Amino acid sequence: MTTPAAPLRDDRRVVLVVAILASFVVGLDASVVNVALPAIRHDLGGGLVVQQWVVDAYMVTLGSLILVAGSLSDLFGRVRIITLGLVVFGVASVVCAAAPTSEVLIVARALQGVGGALVTPSSLALIIAAFRGAAQGRAIGSWTAWSSVAVVVGPVIGGVIVDGIGWRWIFVLTAVPIAATLPLVLRISGDVRPPGRPRVDVVGAVLAVVGIGGVVLGLIEQERLGWSSPVVVAALVLGGLALAAFVPWERRTAQPLVDLGLFRARNFAVGNLATLSIYGALGMVGFVVTLFLQEVWAFPAWLAGIATLPPTVLLLALSTAVGSFAGRYGPRWFMTAGPAIAAVGSFLMALVGDDPAAYWWTVLPGLVLVGLGISLMVTPLTSAVLGSVPEAEAGIGSAVNNAVARVASLVMVALAGVVLGGAMSTAGFHRAVVVMGVLLLAGSVVSAVGIRNPERAEAVTDRT
Repeated sequence: MTTPAAPLRDDRRVVLVVAILASFVVGLDASVVNVALPAIRHDLGGGLVVQQWVVDAYMVTLGSLILVAGSLSDLFGRVRIITLGLVVFGVASVVCAAAPTSEVLIVARALQGVGGALVTPSSLALIIAAFRGAAQGRAIGSWTAWSSVAVVVGPVIGGVIVDGIGWRWIFVLTAVPIAATLPLVLRISGDVRPPGRPRVDVVGAVLAVVGIGGVVLGLIEQERLGWSSPVVVAALVLGGLALAAFVPWERRTAQPLVDLGLFRARNFAVGNLATLSIYGALGMVGFVVTLFLQEVWAFPAWLAGIATLPPTVLLLALSTAVGSFAGRYGPRWFMTAGPAIAAVGSFLMALVGDDPAAYWWTVLPGLVLVGLGISLMVTPLTSAVLGSVPEAEAGIGSAVNNAVARVASLVMVALAGVVLGGAMSTAGFHRAVVVMGVLLLAGSVVSAVGIRNPERAEAVTDRT
């Protein structure tokens, strides 16, 4: 049984700013590094393998530790864990900037992933503890919108920095928001902590890290090594066995890493099932569309980036308002309509041909509909999942949902080669967007059937 040490509600504006800045740091780092990869290769050597591991080391540690980090957030307090995560991330960023060799850079990137895992569930859990009702939906919408800014500005700012003063300075850039965030974290007076001395489920933590880490590593490396590679097979088998052992262990241990009773909450279970389908589809959108524009329609990279901005721009523009409405009227129909509209956009893109001029009446309106659907769905989905979790377990609830979303995205990107037929083509693109549309429709149906709106009285309280 956990009790709050302080309600956090007097610090709500500071909490929201801290949550946004912390999430912004993680998103900014992920979005700027890709543009620096050619310069890193030129400076440190190592070829394509080093470039891949500069990205993959971060993804593996972030993905494998996120469940553990969510549990630590609930056990030791969101403020403490988010502070630790920011410090780890900041130190790792400085090491990245000063890395004398590719090996040091890869290790530092893995350490950044540790910091990112600590920050990600804690930032959202802070919002859950500080806000209620429509105010909570509005706050989650703001968090979603501003976190998305990092995805938009990251590649642009990163490109300018790499071309102007060098790739090392992009890691200095990610440290700047941390310097601004840490003093604000110290102003938060309350937190949610359990009474007594917390106990960590070490066995469950190891099984979660090996399970998720093995699956993530296998899915990442199969693109480079192939499905038959011993490394890929071993990672996937070991990860699968660890995940298979995780559930029975969590059922029998007295203080589990993940309270499986959370899944008895209808919106938590259904919301994560919808997340699996919807985020699997969204994981393919940016990958497949950007690849098609460059490899089939021969768009330059910068133009392909601009051409795929509509979903992010719409998410930024609409998330706060949608979050407010969903907080008042419930998430069910937003989660139903959003994926359905995005599915229409996906199916519309199946009309593309070999003429790049078709962008204006196929890809562009398709991406606008996908963006509109995402904007209607993301914040209500987050609210539905975390709103069904006790406040004291919001950290692990957020971590579970993040883990489901990330693994679903990785799985679909890994399977993109199968859907595309081994190489990008117009016919392969048609198949990919149809698969995306079907997955989005499945998410819409699951939400319509399974999600329940909170009682009206609860939904409209605390609108300030």
